[in-house]
Amino acid sequence: MKVQKTLTESELSRVIEMAWEDRTPFDAIQMSFGLSESDVIDLMRREMKRTSFKMWRERVTGRGTKHLALRNEQVTRAYCPTQYKNK
Repeated sequence: MKVQKTLTESELSRVIEMAWEDRTPFDAIQMSFGLSESDVIDLMRREMKRTSFKMWRERVTGRGTKHLALRNEQVTRAYCPTQYKNK
């Protein structure tokens, strides 16, 4: 497995959440957690059920918002302003 960094349970949960988010590019995950796109793919393969992983891969493959090079220049943020609610 390529993932070298040991993540806490909360970090692991956040990486998975970010990987599922449409507007969060893999570059943001790399900046936040030091995991490359291939590391995230390996992590998702390891942590998810096979069918969930397959569904996720189909969802993110070629998705412009997950890859900064493909992203429309009008998309200027990685998350929705209402995404993080105050508790």
